[in-house]
Amino acid sequence: MQPRNVLLAEDDADDKDLFLEFLQHRTDIYLMPVAENGVVLWEWLEEIEEDKELPHLIILDQNMPKRNGLQTLQLLKESARYAHIPVMIYSTYTDPQLIKNATQIGAHMVVQKPISKDYYNKMMDAFLEAGGH
Repeated sequence: MQPRNVLLAEDDADDKDLFLEFLQHRTDIYLMPVAENGVVLWEWLEEIEEDKELPHLIILDQNMPKRNGLQTLQLLKESARYAHIPVMIYSTYTDPQLIKNATQIGAHMVVQKPISKDYYNKMMDAFLEAGGH
C-alpha cells in the first residue's frame, strides 16, 4: 500500500518538532513539509499542479495566526478541488463548541494535541481509520 501524504499546518515549533519526530518512523504515511499557518497551507496547495500529488490527509492546528484551523477548514470544504480531502483539527484545548463547529464544517475528527509518541501514533491510526485511507 502506498503511504498516505499527510500535510500539517502548525505554527508552534515545539509541536511541529514532536509531530515530525514521533511520526517519522511510520511507513504508512509520508510527512509533507509543515505549513506554518492556514495561509501558507493554501498557497502550497495551490502550487500543486497534479491532483495525484495533493495530500491524502490534512491536519490543522486550531490556534494559528493569519488563518486558524476552522477558517482553513471552511476554505478547504468550499473548494471543489480540496473538499474531498479528509481534514482533522487538533488543538491544545478542545471544547464542545469547537468540536461542533468543526464537525458541521466537515472535519473528520477533532482531537486534543497528543503529549506522547504513543498518543501521536494512536491519533494517526484513528485518523486513518476514520476516513483517511
